[in-house]
Amino acid sequence: MIKKYAIVLAAFMFFSSCVAKKYLEQSKLETAQVRADSAKLADKNSSLEANISSLNGQIDDLNKKITDLTTQINQLGEQTSQQKNKLSQSQQDLEQQKQKLEQLQNLLAQQKAASEELKSKMDEALKGFSSSDLSVEQKNGKVYVSLSEKLLFPSGSAVVNPQGVDALAKLAAVLNLNNDVAVEIEGHTDSIPIRGRYKDNWDLSTARANSIVRILVNNYKVDPTRVISSGHSFYEPVAANSTPEGRAKNRRTDIILSPKLDEMYKLLNGM
Repeated sequence: MIKKYAIVLAAFMFFSSCVAKKYLEQSKLETAQVRADSAKLADKNSSLEANISSLNGQIDDLNKKITDLTTQINQLGEQTSQQKNKLSQSQQDLEQQKQKLEQLQNLLAQQKAASEELKSKMDEALKGFSSSDLSVEQKNGKVYVSLSEKLLFPSGSAVVNPQGVDALAKLAAVLNLNNDVAVEIEGHTDSIPIRGRYKDNWDLSTARANSIVRILVNNYKVDPTRVISSGHSFYEPVAANSTPEGRAKNRRTDIILSPKLDEMYKLLNGM
């Protein structure tokens, strides 16, 4: 009986040993598989982390590009705004210049009309004098009244003769009715050197211009602030000094009448 139990126990222990060994082998296989799977997961995790890091870098680059583009857009917006402002200012300046140009053209037209009217008045006032002794011309917006030596002065003298005084009286009457006209008196001689009272032709031409100024201002009350006198000697001839006829034309006094241009000068200075 005891022997039978011993056999059964031995058989049980052998069977148990085989089962345990089988489970141990199975466990080892499962453990190895788990470790292999774990290693694969670790590799995948490492790969994913690398991908995530790369994507984060790309995201940072994209964010930087977005920031740069936003800055450029803002700058372009500011530049566009500045350009628009400059364009607007240029258009305003152009419009102002256009208006000033139109005003200047109007003033020039007014000056021309005033000059034409003044010439007409001078023609009428001085029509009784010979054309060889006195001429009235309009040029460059001014009126030129040219009086010969024969009409105004004895030879070599700066004393105005009665016929010359009569001509100046008629001229002064027109000037006193046109207070916006500036008066410039220029004395001219021929090229023959002067002898006698006056040092030279400069002296004579200046003395003659001053004599006419005194008659206009003292005798006929022309406003002295409107009048300028100057002597030009023989340096501005209107004819050749090589002939008696040419020298006679050069011995003259030019009275230049200019409508005042104060408004025009103001306008030009503002352009």
